[in-house]
Amino acid sequence: MLSIKSLRIRFNQWMYRISAERMLSSVPTLRASAGEGSEEIQVPEGLEWTTMNVDGVRCEWMTPPNAPKNAALLYYHGGGGVLGLYKLSRNMPGHISLRCNLRTFLPDYRLAPEHPYPAGLDDCVTAYRWLLAKGFPAKRIVMAGDSMGGDLVICTLLRLRDAGVPLPAAAVCVSPNTDPTCSGRSMRTNAWRDAVLSPKFARTMMSLYVGGHALDDPYLAPLKADLRSLPPMLIQAGAWEILLDDSKRFSERARAAGVDLKLEIWPNMWHDWHWSAPDLTEANLAIDRIAEYVHHHI
Repeated sequence: MLSIKSLRIRFNQWMYRISAERMLSSVPTLRASAGEGSEEIQVPEGLEWTTMNVDGVRCEWMTPPNAPKNAALLYYHGGGGVLGLYKLSRNMPGHISLRCNLRTFLPDYRLAPEHPYPAGLDDCVTAYRWLLAKGFPAKRIVMAGDSMGGDLVICTLLRLRDAGVPLPAAAVCVSPNTDPTCSGRSMRTNAWRDAVLSPKFARTMMSLYVGGHALDDPYLAPLKADLRSLPPMLIQAGAWEILLDDSKRFSERARAAGVDLKLEIWPNMWHDWHWSAPDLTEANLAIDRIAEYVHHHI
């Protein structure tokens, strides 16, 4: 059973879902509603925030007070590949950064439809290679992301593996989308349970991100990729989200390929419920589990 506070948060998320779906025909309007152009930067209290340019990619550091200098969390934000690092986009990675006590590096990768696949993925690869070049050992880096960011985590790992680049110590994916065809069974069964994503919204954003690319490209569709030799991975998904089967199907294929993968399915939770930290108990507990996992591997 959800608490009264959880029900209230779920209702507020549902209201945003309805308004966002109405704006799908206008990417600028949708971005404005998500906070694009706002000069207000919201970072959880206790984090130092700085920006920098990495080979043409705008990036940000969020740093807890006593974080080690030779370790990093590389975080890819969500947003369907269409929405960027806006006013509230730092809440989830910020709380994860604090709980893990790790410096967190966020690339503001290029977005569709202006820059469809593989532009954003190229920027994510660039960010990881930059960390290595700056002296961060691969085994002191954890790669993480939510929603489209989770897809970018997996696809970045595949690109790095195939290029012979040392892989990070572990990876964490929250509510990842792994199927650009959006054909998972939960797209139908959870269509009215998910308080954040609707099937229409997910399919529209994916269509913009994909552009004219083939949907069986393994760097676009992790379900079609050879998943051997990927690092240990934690996936968290909500039992009520439309992308639940994306996590389930990917986990089955990854384990069959020998990946040390842990899948957590959280009862009664919707897509990216972690964004409701620190107000939602389940969000705080899920982030605590992420911190435990990260500490185990670094």
